[in-house]
Amino acid sequence: MSHILVPIFVCVVVPIAVVAIAAATKINNDNKRAEVFIKAIESNCGIDADKLAEALQKPKKTDREILNLRLLRGCAFSFIGIALCIVGIVSLSTGTEFSADPVTVPLVFGGASLAIGLSYLVVYFVTRKQIND
Repeated sequence: MSHILVPIFVCVVVPIAVVAIAAATKINNDNKRAEVFIKAIESNCGIDADKLAEALQKPKKTDREILNLRLLRGCAFSFIGIALCIVGIVSLSTGTEFSADPVTVPLVFGGASLAIGLSYLVVYFVTRKQIND
């Protein structure tokens, strides 16, 4: 019985709990900001409501920060993809059959990771030219 419950718990309950916790955190943060804003309006102590609303907004990343994150993700995914592809090719060259897990799993995940990394790098180089202009 327990060998059935563990996969169900891992595949169903844990993802639902993670999403619920993330949603509850976001709702709590929004409620706290709204509460501070309402208290400031009620106290009517001469605070400009527009400036307060602007100050209570979530901090936005600058274009340079977004660009640096794209470069970081692109390099990380690309290097992970290259490493996994190398592991798969080495396993294949040592005589492991292509349909075996030591070959196909690294090649599949390595190819996907490499594709994601290269797409991040392409977006980085394209947007870098737009930001400099």
